[in-house]
Amino acid sequence: MPHAGVPTARRAAPRPALVVAVLSSVGLVASLCMTLVVPVIPQLPRLLDTTTATASWVITATLLAGAVATPIAGRLGDMLGKRRVLLATLALLVLGSVLCAVTDALLPVLVGRALQGVAVSAVPLGISLMRDTLPAARLGSGIALMSATLGIGGGLGLPLSAVIVEVADWHALFWVAGGLGLAGLLLVGLVIPETTTRSGGRFDGVGAVGLSIGLIGLLLALSKGSEWGWTSATTLGSAGVAVVALLAWGVYELRTTDPLVDLRLNARRAVLLPNLISIPVGVAMFTGMVVFPQLLSAPLSSGHGLGLSLLAAGLVLAPNGLVMMLMSPVTARISAKAGPRTSLRVGLVVIAVAYAASTVLLTAAWQIAVVISVVGAGVALAYGALPALIMRALPTTRTAAANGLNTLMRSIGTSTASALAAVVLSASTIPVEGTLVPSLGALRTTLLIAAGCAVLALLVSFWVPSLPEPDAGADTDTDTDTDEAAPALLRGRVLHDHGAPAAGARVTLVDHDGRQLSVSPVDTDGAFAADPGPHRPVLLIAGLAGARPAAVHVVPGQDTLDRPVVLSPTER
Repeated sequence: MPHAGVPTARRAAPRPALVVAVLSSVGLVASLCMTLVVPVIPQLPRLLDTTTATASWVITATLLAGAVATPIAGRLGDMLGKRRVLLATLALLVLGSVLCAVTDALLPVLVGRALQGVAVSAVPLGISLMRDTLPAARLGSGIALMSATLGIGGGLGLPLSAVIVEVADWHALFWVAGGLGLAGLLLVGLVIPETTTRSGGRFDGVGAVGLSIGLIGLLLALSKGSEWGWTSATTLGSAGVAVVALLAWGVYELRTTDPLVDLRLNARRAVLLPNLISIPVGVAMFTGMVVFPQLLSAPLSSGHGLGLSLLAAGLVLAPNGLVMMLMSPVTARISAKAGPRTSLRVGLVVIAVAYAASTVLLTAAWQIAVVISVVGAGVALAYGALPALIMRALPTTRTAAANGLNTLMRSIGTSTASALAAVVLSASTIPVEGTLVPSLGALRTTLLIAAGCAVLALLVSFWVPSLPEPDAGADTDTDTDTDEAAPALLRGRVLHDHGAPAAGARVTLVDHDGRQLSVSPVDTDGAFAADPGPHRPVLLIAGLAGARPAAVHVVPGQDTLDRPVVLSPTER
């Protein structure tokens, strides 16, 4: 029986290439759902018999559900098993797709779109499953591809959806999404093994509610600010609720034993900075998907528009997703040879240069196709490096929650991109054929903002510490910051006094101040792998119903106990 905290023996040892293909495909399906209804946005008020403002919630519901579900699903994955939670999110995607496909009413569509949004959690869960399942030689390329699916789905989703709408009823969008989700559900169930890498503990319901309120308030202000008015009471109220809720949530998380998000662990420089970098990278990635469609579809009479149909514009942008997919192995090779920090920095430079050049490459569709392809290459490099950096700073029992938080930061970045673009593009418009279109100057300004975000992220990247690869030697970056290294799991066994494994026992780590650091389950053979987080435990306490608790002093730097922890019965 494998030790708790150690990846379980693989069922018939699935081939690494198959694991990568299955997990990446479900990540791609989940991200496709985020842009699924873009081609029918103008028709939604008529299709759903509602107003334009109300119909926009079909997009917003998916965004909010994904943002709220991602950190929650990550924590549940660490506690209960990542494969199990991944299957649950895919089942919700299928349910939501079917619900949308069989109705013309607004409320069921909103519910269905929210259920689809939950599936974005598949990306961080898939990355964590790869860490538990893949051999070291395949881990880098697998994570790079899985991480890039967030961008690939957005890049490929628009042209795919446009084609479907051209040849079929709009409900076909959801039937296709449901079919792809069902296929992914079956493949994960058949191919991907569950691991015994669990953090244990209880689910932080209060923290989940607090974070949800804060995120909903923040994302509503960002996504609806241009519609409500940036200085309106509704927008300012949403932002105010977000600030108060997130501050209160942070205080609570620091005081609770089993937090939804371990803020102390995530405040470490090796984790905090990659998460912060994810926000401007998300802005840079999504800016092109907001700006270029408007330029491509603007009438020729505007003087700068290219007058393309939605389908043609989608095909021009399609290379973005394809390039991101093809760049994943390149990202892995660069990270393997020079470290993920180098891959991140190269990607950010590529993004900045591409957006700066795009300000003079806006006169032909092929120019935009080239620019968006180069941006896609840079995003693939950056997105592939970020989870690799974060996982080097964390124990395996915290990877799903940490990757969920990183995905959330990217979502905040994409929402910020939409808000920024709305402000800049609406500030300078020209009347064309009875409608207002953004001026060429506004388009260029928005693209320069995206370039500036990439430069900002590049500057911050120089403060990201270099850490050795998990279970491997140090990478080739030279300025290693050993103080930021991920704490090792403390391993050992708990036995009854007659020598039998104390299955079902719990192991608690305590620090110098008497603070409980973690609670870990004991496996059926008595083995455990306790996670101290970023702290230094001094005492290990093993407990089991019907037995006296046993305490063992933990030697600093010790990763395996010298002898088993022995429990004796309360009555002899």
